[in-house]
Amino acid sequence: MVARLVVAAPSSGSGKTTVATGLMAAFAAAGLAVSPHKVGPDYIDPGYHALATGRPGRNLDAFMCGPQMVAPLFNHGARGSDLAVVEGVMGLYDGVSGQGELASTAHVAKLLRAPVVLVVDASSQSRSVAALVHGFASWDPEVRIGGVILNKVGSARHEELLRDALGESGVPVLGALGRVGQVRTPSRHLGLVPVAERQTEAVDSVTALAARVREGCDLDALLALARSAPAMTGETWDPGVGAARTPDEASRREARRPVVAVAGGAAFSFSYTEHTELLTAAGADVVVFDPLHDEELPPGTAGLIIGGGFPEVYAPELSANEPLRKAVAELALSGAPVAAECAGLLYLTRELDGKPMCGVLDVRSRMSERLTLGYRDAVAVSDSPLAAAGTRMRGHEFHRTVVEPGAGAAPAWGMHSPERRVEGFVQQGVHASYLHTHWAAEPGIARRFVERCGG
Repeated sequence: MVARLVVAAPSSGSGKTTVATGLMAAFAAAGLAVSPHKVGPDYIDPGYHALATGRPGRNLDAFMCGPQMVAPLFNHGARGSDLAVVEGVMGLYDGVSGQGELASTAHVAKLLRAPVVLVVDASSQSRSVAALVHGFASWDPEVRIGGVILNKVGSARHEELLRDALGESGVPVLGALGRVGQVRTPSRHLGLVPVAERQTEAVDSVTALAARVREGCDLDALLALARSAPAMTGETWDPGVGAARTPDEASRREARRPVVAVAGGAAFSFSYTEHTELLTAAGADVVVFDPLHDEELPPGTAGLIIGGGFPEVYAPELSANEPLRKAVAELALSGAPVAAECAGLLYLTRELDGKPMCGVLDVRSRMSERLTLGYRDAVAVSDSPLAAAGTRMRGHEFHRTVVEPGAGAAPAWGMHSPERRVEGFVQQGVHASYLHTHWAAEPGIARRFVERCGG
């Protein structure tokens, strides 16, 4: 039995992250083991969730991993916790464009059979709040909205009017947060600034959020609501299933577990915890390094993974670390498996905004005014360390950069949506692409990668 809540809102910008992170931190400070989760492909919010709880922030994505994987991944992440708090995405009922409820917060709440707390921006309304809440609570009878937290309340009188209006709605008010003293977290072109870039300030922000939520919310009532969720049923995801070696393979190769280096630090902070778990289950020793500061790859590196992040923000510093750039280029030239995703793709190009990068790919990259954003249906075009040609995956793109040209002679992926196109690069052991994928949807990816490392 895992007590659980989904924190949702009528629309983006209502205060979901503020409330969810504050609740996580407040309950953790009260001594509960809190498991943090985020609906959708977001990498940044889970970093704040992890800071608030001391546990890895995990994503629940019904598009990339499939609806059938949501509960097993939740069970895996929430194991051993007293309470799970799930932050939603966009508006409660907003899912994949043109595909109904798929991957919406409401969809995930139903898959988890979890009560929903609706965070409402009350800044420009009073009695109308009751109509809004009634509409959201009655739209889908399978979604249980168990309470409302009012955000951006202007005054004590404003709060009184809102509570009176909601008194006959049947949905209790479980908290009210004023506009005064809002805790602000800096943002830029892709959302909040990640925790990895502002560790000290982020700790202060999370501590302030916890205090604000503790003062304005009924934590006892929220915990009681979370505990009213029915027992979870079904399987628990296991990274060893599909990724692990057979017993014979394990015994033969245990003495030579390959080192897989994973880029981290401020410039490459986007990653899913499950990827490291899958690589470890497949027989790798995973070692994190920081391309901003480390001048060498970890000793014995047999494979390299460079995930998402903000290399465009740190282009001068990345470029200045010439010893590491050369080491990455030499590793790629040797034919070792290298998987680069979005930010990693930019790092492998010849130059980024005119600054020399690793030069593994003979292409240029630059910042763009255009935001590329959305889920993608994809198929592997070329055999690579990640996937055999023909492998179907679902992924997500989210960037304001451009690579010119956008695909090599052997592209990484063929996209089926929103338009048909090829994208990315496969050359020797390199697989580089803008597409973010979640390997829990295809655990054989980790095993294939480790096998190419000689494991």
